[in-house]
Amino acid sequence: MTDTIAEVLVPTDELRNDIPFYTKVLGMRMDSIYPADNPSVAVFSGHGVRLRIEKGADVAPGTLRILTEDPDGFAEGQRRLIAPNGTQIEIEERHPPMVMPETVHSFVVRRLKDQAPWVIGRAGMHYRDLVPDRLGGSIIASHIRIPDGGPVPDMVHFHRVGFQLIFCIHGWVDVVYEDQGPKMRLTAGDCFIQPPEIRHRVLEASDNVQVIEIGVPAEHVTEIDHEMTLPTEQLRPEREWQGQRFVYNKAEGADWVPFRLPGFVCRDTSISENTKGVAGVQVVRRGKGTPQWATHDTDIHFTFVMDGTVTLEGEGREPYQLEQGDAFVIPPGMKTRLTDASDDIELMEVTLPGVFNTTLS
Repeated sequence: MTDTIAEVLVPTDELRNDIPFYTKVLGMRMDSIYPADNPSVAVFSGHGVRLRIEKGADVAPGTLRILTEDPDGFAEGQRRLIAPNGTQIEIEERHPPMVMPETVHSFVVRRLKDQAPWVIGRAGMHYRDLVPDRLGGSIIASHIRIPDGGPVPDMVHFHRVGFQLIFCIHGWVDVVYEDQGPKMRLTAGDCFIQPPEIRHRVLEASDNVQVIEIGVPAEHVTEIDHEMTLPTEQLRPEREWQGQRFVYNKAEGADWVPFRLPGFVCRDTSISENTKGVAGVQVVRRGKGTPQWATHDTDIHFTFVMDGTVTLEGEGREPYQLEQGDAFVIPPGMKTRLTDASDDIELMEVTLPGVFNTTLS
């Protein structure tokens, strides 16, 4: 492959004024300068960029953002500077702390038949937003599908996120994870918990595979890891990322126990245990008993209808007849009831935090 170098061109009126700024203040290296008798061009490199500063260049001076682990120790703690050639310099944190927005509670019902648009997102996947207001930025819930099966054009990547769930509702998908061994196949009813920053890659999917993805907070960064190759040689199933373990929960052979609401049973996915209570995920089916009105005190309570039909009643509201593909959010303290559940009803309930109180009335 030909040795190729890219440069960012910026102008200057007087090169001699720029040299000490870029080398001493910004800590860049001067790689070349010419002509020797009256320099008009200098090339600087550093912080992952190469700058060509050229006298009289007919371009805008632009903005240079420098990301550093120690912004207070860089350029004497200055966050905004203007170079002698007019280029604006912004100093920012390399990995700013994740902001967890305060939840703006609301009652949300999202129906598949309302035909919310599918948007083509990362790696050609189709996304449907299940919580449009995102509760003030505290959560994103997406219905994701890959229409055509086969290899997925994905790269090794990770997410700077507080919590992330992948729950398969149709078809299958193969994914490989850092320190978790060879590829794993997620089939309908199975789920993964992806701890913060665990490297992974989607390999292959069946036709029309569909998953529900929950992320907290709603806005989080996905970064590509160009250095890591998956699967990794080491196998460390007990490893924790920011206090959370990777979870691969299978539907097959699960134990069903009474749900927190009368009239239903559930299977626990062990997610509350493995996230140390950050979140909980239950799969719910119809059981014995009479449904009752209830309230909860968890911060975020999201439910997706995976199969069957059910009526959602809310105090002071008209009942909602829900079916496969619908989703709803119940705010804390709101009195609701699930009635008229079909025999094949199957719900996925996601709560943050995972341990909370339910009050029946």
